[in-house]
Amino acid sequence: MYHIMRIVRGILKWLWRYRNYIVIVLTPLLLLPLPIVIPTPEAKCGFVIILMALYWCTECIPLAVTALLPVILFPMMGIMESNEVCIQYLKDSNMLFIGGLLVAIAVEHWNLHKRIALQVLLIVGVKPSLLMIGFMSTTAFLSMWISNTASTAMMLPIANAVLQQLSDTEANAEEREFRLTAEQNGQVNQAFEMSDIKESIDKNLTPTYSSIVMDANKYQDYKDMAEKKETDAASEVWDRSPEAELRKQEREEKYTKLSKGMSLCVCYAASIGGTATLTGTTPNVILKGQIDELFPGNGGIINFASWFGFAFPNMLLMLVLSWMWLQFMFLGVNLKKSFGCGSKRASDIEAYQVIKDEYKSLGKMNFAEGSVLVIFILLVLMWFTREPGFIPGWATVLFNKDKQYVTDGTVAIFMSSLFFCIPSNFPRCCGRSRDGGFPAEAPKPLLNWDIVHEKMPWNILLLLGGGFALAHGSEKSGLSVWLGQSLIPLQTIPPFAISILLCLLVAMFTECSSNTATTTLFLPILASMATAIKIHPLYVMLPCTISASLAFMLPVATPPNAIAFSYGNLKVMDMAKTGFILNFVGVLTINLAINTWGVAMFQLDTFPSWANATKTP
Repeated sequence: MYHIMRIVRGILKWLWRYRNYIVIVLTPLLLLPLPIVIPTPEAKCGFVIILMALYWCTECIPLAVTALLPVILFPMMGIMESNEVCIQYLKDSNMLFIGGLLVAIAVEHWNLHKRIALQVLLIVGVKPSLLMIGFMSTTAFLSMWISNTASTAMMLPIANAVLQQLSDTEANAEEREFRLTAEQNGQVNQAFEMSDIKESIDKNLTPTYSSIVMDANKYQDYKDMAEKKETDAASEVWDRSPEAELRKQEREEKYTKLSKGMSLCVCYAASIGGTATLTGTTPNVILKGQIDELFPGNGGIINFASWFGFAFPNMLLMLVLSWMWLQFMFLGVNLKKSFGCGSKRASDIEAYQVIKDEYKSLGKMNFAEGSVLVIFILLVLMWFTREPGFIPGWATVLFNKDKQYVTDGTVAIFMSSLFFCIPSNFPRCCGRSRDGGFPAEAPKPLLNWDIVHEKMPWNILLLLGGGFALAHGSEKSGLSVWLGQSLIPLQTIPPFAISILLCLLVAMFTECSSNTATTTLFLPILASMATAIKIHPLYVMLPCTISASLAFMLPVATPPNAIAFSYGNLKVMDMAKTGFILNFVGVLTINLAINTWGVAMFQLDTFPSWANATKTP
């Protein structure tokens, strides 16, 4: 029996170690009967989509490699020609994403994001609740423009340093308080006979000048030694006392809980903040690409300005509700204690000094940082004013009189290309080099391609292209029409109920799959469903896209969660308990937004004419 168990254990270990290879081989073999038994284009396209979905969920091969499968399978199955498939991998949405990433890389390279973060923390202060608000608002703002992972990785070390300083200062304050009490009670002096040492030194003092100097130095040495022994004794007595043990345990529990709360607030704020802008996170760009691909006559309904107008208020609402829940979970409901109500303790002052010193270490803003900031501000302004909706934008007046010549992608690439043209130091006509030679060497540009090549997430671009290829393949094969007809019975369910159920489904699905893969799989199906039951496509596609960013429950759900898990002494159950409620809060918030100002902005209570004119094969 023992040998049988040993063999079974060995087989299971082998299966686990080779699980990726097993999934790679077995999955297509098990799905192969579908296109063989039903040799229609719809079934063949369904085979490709299911295969990619399983590969994406199990991550048996890299996500970007899975995204390239349409290049192989669509032509081989007669769904699309190779040229038609490949052209889907670099569309206008990809250019918008590349431009946004180049701006993010420049901001990170010149540490502009750290300067912004520390400046905000200096404003809000270090009281627990205010500190949490400061970290959440700063992380959310940074995640609107740079990657969620980068903003989390930058903010968490700062949070840990501040909390560690608060803890150490509080411990020292307790020790000083005990020493003062002990001195008043004569507890420490009894242990060392300090007075005897001082008296013996005083008796040995002689009136001669040299002896006075020598004995004075000796006296000072003995005095310093005695004071050190006194301090060490006080610390030793404090460390051994039952009161010290109890207060130390309470302090450690308090700061462990606070550390967990701060770590979670940073990673959650990064995910929430990324939903506020069109380039903030990949699912947002995927939605724009899918809408433009599936409904080419939509008139540019999703652009930077329209997305920001809808998503930014929703992000603020989610951020406030998340802060309230984290406050309740990790800081309690004692607002007087959490906010401080104007009291300033030594621990607060020293923790504030940590942030201040960190900010001072950055020095003054240099020419490169200023240039990046100016380009960044100009880019955002050009995005907002390109086509604001309520008035004609500059692009409409100058270029887009009869067609969409200039898009958000055009603006993003134009402004980001300036990073390669502007020098990182202010150029001087008659400057000398460091070794005194003439003329000085030309300064390097703000960005060079080596930096971009190192930091650019090229795999995300392939993931975007794979999603566009799947959407186009669904249209060409007729699978989207078949799905739409199959979902017609959903007309009997109220639209708001459909939206809530789908958001919950997406939010749960994204916990075990990347948000990019989730939106890529769901959006074409949601578009087909909306067309079939005659509701506005954005009514379900928009909330589900934002719901794909609500991955709050598991450390493996998103990179920010994984980073926070490694920093904050977190257990999986801590994240699961907190994130479970936040998932529901997020879904309800999104559906509140879509049924209020979302309806007014996008006319979601009507079925648009462009939704009938989907791309034909």
